[in-house]
Amino acid sequence: MKAQTFLPKDYRPAEDEPFMNELQLEYFRQKLEAWKQELLDQSAETLEGLLESARSVPDLADRASEETDRSLELRTRDRQRKLVSKIDAALRRIDTGDFGYCAMTGEQISLKRLDARPIATLSLEAQERHERKERVHRDD
Repeated sequence: MKAQTFLPKDYRPAEDEPFMNELQLEYFRQKLEAWKQELLDQSAETLEGLLESARSVPDLADRASEETDRSLELRTRDRQRKLVSKIDAALRRIDTGDFGYCAMTGEQISLKRLDARPIATLSLEAQERHERKERVHRDD
């Protein structure tokens, strides 16, 4: 197993350093792992909340409201579950050396984009082309 890279406090990836050097990779690894842990913690809280709210509510309006809230919460958790799998995929890309490179063009994804959305697999230009193509096909 590889020794962990020490990340200086307040480190931010910069354009003037080699792309996806050890510090940048460690920065994104820690960012992704913290995000994943936050999502998993929220999921556990939701499960506890759902178990507590599973009690019988006699009033029909209250019961309907509670069911709507529960349904919304479950949809949110499902989106977060999918996000966790994207985070896991990004962590695997860090391990394989593919992180930070566009899956479509092989070009570097900007550090700003990766910092804002570390699960990104496409450069901004490739993402825009992809979305334009989707719109064209959707309009058919």
